[in-house]
Amino acid sequence: MGKYIIKRIIYMIFVFFVMSFVLFFLYNMIPGDPARAQLEPLKNKLTPEEYQYRYEQLRKTMGLDDPLIVRYGKWIRNTLKGDLGMSIVYKQPVIEVVKTPLKNTVFINIFAIALALGITIPLGIHCAVKKNSLFDKTVQVLTIVGYSIPVFIIVLLFIYVFAVILQWFPVSGMSTPNFKGTPFQAFLDRLYHLALPLMVLTVGSLGGMTRYVRAAMIEALSMDCIKTARAKGLKEKVVIYSHAWRNALLPVITLIIGWLMSVFSGSLVVERMFNLHGMGKFYIDALSNQDYNVALAIQMFYIVIALIGNLITDLSYGLVDPRVRVNR
Repeated sequence: MGKYIIKRIIYMIFVFFVMSFVLFFLYNMIPGDPARAQLEPLKNKLTPEEYQYRYEQLRKTMGLDDPLIVRYGKWIRNTLKGDLGMSIVYKQPVIEVVKTPLKNTVFINIFAIALALGITIPLGIHCAVKKNSLFDKTVQVLTIVGYSIPVFIIVLLFIYVFAVILQWFPVSGMSTPNFKGTPFQAFLDRLYHLALPLMVLTVGSLGGMTRYVRAAMIEALSMDCIKTARAKGLKEKVVIYSHAWRNALLPVITLIIGWLMSVFSGSLVVERMFNLHGMGKFYIDALSNQDYNVALAIQMFYIVIALIGNLITDLSYGLVDPRVRVNR
């Protein structure tokens, strides 16, 4: 196991550097001049000579006149030290700018993933046990409908029903402006504003996961070891949750860990439509404003999360199923 983990870490480091170079190259190929964009607001206040002088000095300061490989070397060295550069828009270090949207995204997704897993796993298991029953057929129809409807349609439907007709929840924002109260009251106020986005995120993820758990459980329940367990006279709950679910968990675990790792990524559609300051909206805003230091830092963060998620997934196979050995 230890040798396997070392090999995977070396592989992850190699992939990280390859992807960092590819992304750095692509972002620097995007049309536009960061130095000119930063100096543009002062153009009318400076003479042409002063503007040109400041422009050349700014390009030199930002290292834009260096060859691409030299700029990449400086950037990756600073990145490994934790210096992700400065945000052109916010005039602050990137690591400081990203903190708030990252916290918001983690806060939202923790509740959304917990709710989704708490519903889909029991529902998928029950549908598999009651295969072809009226309940199972009803759930299958609803999951197909939910899986087929785009997220923005679900958002519009929920806003119309819960915000316009029933007027239970606010349409946008993450908290009441100028809210004054105890920390617990502020927490409840935040949950109140995020209730509608959480409902949308949960409903949008129910369809695919429920059907996946159901299919895995149906296959597990048809195995010979399950028939043997029933022949021994074990209780049905023990057969289902101790034996069948353990075998069904192996194909499902990839999705579950993928969900858990997605706690750091934002949903662009939901964040845009509910005006939430999360990672998805923040990333698109950075691209729109040509704030490439921020966009590149977010993209590299997602790559690191994906590599760690793949490693955790592989190691989890051996924990879930003793027959799987991850020592090669």
